[in-house]
Parts: sequence; structure tokens; C-alpha cells
Amino acid sequence: MTVTGEQPAELTRCAALPARPPSTPGMRQARLCTLVSAASGVAGCLALTVLQLLRGPDGRWLALGAIGCLLLAVALAGALYRTVTPGTAPTTNAWTLAVPALAAALSVPLVGPAGDTPGLAWSFVGAALVGVAPLLLPARYAVTPMAATVLVSAATAWWLGGPVRDAVTVTVVLGLSVAVWNVLHLWFWTFLGQAWEGRDALARLAATEERLRFARDVYDLLGNHLAAIAFKAELASRLATVDGERTKQEVAEIRALAAAALARMREAVHGYRGVDLHEQVLAVARVLRAADVRCTVTQPRKDLPPALTGPLLSVLRDAGAHVLRDGEARWCTIEVAREADGARLTVVSDGAGPADADDAVLPGLADRLRDAGGALRTWREDGTFTVEATVRAKR
Repeated sequence: MTVTGEQPAELTRCAALPARPPSTPGMRQARLCTLVSAASGVAGCLALTVLQLLRGPDGRWLALGAIGCLLLAVALAGALYRTVTPGTAPTTNAWTLAVPALAAALSVPLVGPAGDTPGLAWSFVGAALVGVAPLLLPARYAVTPMAATVLVSAATAWWLGGPVRDAVTVTVVLGLSVAVWNVLHLWFWTFLGQAWEGRDALARLAATEERLRFARDVYDLLGNHLAAIAFKAELASRLATVDGERTKQEVAEIRALAAAALARMREAVHGYRGVDLHEQVLAVARVLRAADVRCTVTQPRKDLPPALTGPLLSVLRDAGAHVLRDGEARWCTIEVAREADGARLTVVSDGAGPADADDAVLPGLADRLRDAGGALRTWREDGTFTVEATVRAKR
């Protein structure tokens, strides 16, 4: 088959696949399951071919037919592997079509005459090719090679004097059954990959929204102060040579404005602005549930004091982002507890992540909590990952 014009990139790609699903144990298992399921139908067709070959009286044709089946099996195995391997280069995908096509062409003279019924053995090979075609090409292009395979099966049986109707029936019925089986599993794999991409996009969106919110808060906090500082600095520079006392007064006001802006900025960074921790916990839980993570929330009815709320908010947001990034979490619990002299936040999830990532999971949080008089602990136990933050009220 010759491809020209603007079609090569579309024809040489495999069936619609996600760009590159994350390489996690769950996705690797799903990929292996899809590969085994797709290969099982093709393996069944080739097994029936071998059984037909064994019924032939001539051992030489049996050997040649076995060679043809082996070449085709290797070629189709490689093609099926590329089908569930997204993100491959166009040149690599071109071989996904060329190698099976060459192996199929060689199998006609090797397998066709073998067996006790001429042409019938290759009809099972044709069924395997019909079943694989929808995986290697888009649906509108797969029809052509499928129809061509049926014609080759009929022509082979007719040329060798075998039953044409039986050969066509085997190729069409068995081939379409395998094709439907393969398409269903490929659709499941594609849907799963898109779901993982959506989950990753949701995590990035949540992080982006948080950065935008913080940027707006910083602008609200510092915009007026900086404008006033710039105006008074310009005024002080003009008064410096004509009115020394007025210049000192303006410089003092500039210093006061800068100190006020710095104080408010520190409050924003440490979260001391009376943010509702109760609502933030529920918001994080909603994001996790939208990412298909079962989330259980436990928190006191009364809000915590602002001095305790700020440090815990940073831990809550980063811990929630870690659960989303981990990708393997299926459930998560968030607990906020009021203690005698402070508060404690505990986030537990079953996505333990890499065993060597303890020190890099929540960067910078331990230092921020320490500055606020708190402490951060993380540990793994029985396949779960726990983040515990404690803060103490300043006396």
C-alpha cells in the first residue's frame, strides 16, 4: 500500500491513543492486560492454523507452513506491542505496518498449500490479519486491508483447488470476531489513558488556580503600598534640596509604608489572614474526589484560630497536590484535630510513591512549620503514606 500527500502521518499511526500516559504500576498492568487480550485472539487464529498444518500428509509443507506462521506471529507481536505504546516516532509506526504486511505476503506461498485441505490453513491466517487491522489503522482505512485479506483468502483457495466458500467464511467470521474483541480492549486502554491524562490535568489546574489566587492576594496586599511608596519617594527626591524637614517626614512615612507592606506580606506567606481552614479542607476533598480518590474528612466544628490555620493550610495544599501527583492513590483521609496547646493535621493516602522520596515529598514545608513553631512528620507504613503537621499556639 502506497501512501502519498498529507496522509502518511495519519495512516502510519496506530489506533487513537493517549499521547503518553504516566508510567505507573497501574497503567503498566492495564497496558499488559490490553496486550495479552489483543494477542489472545491472534494466537487463537494461529493455533488453528497449526492444527490444520498438522493434518497434512507432507512433512515438508508442515515445516514451511510453521516457518510462515512463526514469521507472522513475530511480526504481529511487534505490531501489537507498538499499538499499546503511545508516543512513538512516525518512522517507528511505519514499520508497524510494513513488517506484518511483508510477513503476511510470505505466508501465502508457505502456508497456503499446507494441510489436508488446500487454502484452508491460510484462511485462519487471514482471520488473524483481519482481527489485527483495526488496531494498526484508523477505522476508515482498516476496511481496505480487511477486504483485501478476504479476497486473498478466496483467491488462494481457488488457485489451489480448495473450498472457496469455507475459506471465506473462516476468514470473515473468525476475523471479525477477533477484530471486535481487539477493538473493545483497545478502546478500554484508550479511555483509561485519557482518564489518567484528565487526572493529571486536574492536578495541574488545581495548582495553577492556587498560584493565581495567591498572586491576586499579593497584588491586593502590596499594590496600594507600593504605589504610595513610589509617589512619596518621588516627592522626597524633589523636596530634598528645598525642605529638609519635610523630606525627613516623607522618608519616615516611606519607611512606615514599607514596614506595613512587609508585615502584610509575611502574613500572606504564612497564611495569617484568617483563611477558613474548614472550607479549604472541603475544597481539597472535592478536588481529590473529582480525581476518583475516595476522600474522608474529619475536622472540628469550630474554626481554628488564624495563628494555627495559616501553617496548616500550606501543608494541606501540598499534601493534596502530592496525592494527585502520586497517581496511584485510591483513598485519602484528612483529619484536623484541635489539641490543648495547638492543632494537628493528618493526611493519609494509599499512594505510597517511591520509597526513596521521603525527603523530597513536601519541600520547604518543614522549615515553614518550624518558623511558625510547628513540626512536620512523614512516614510510610503498610502501603500508606502519612503527612502529619502539628502547630502550637504562641504564648
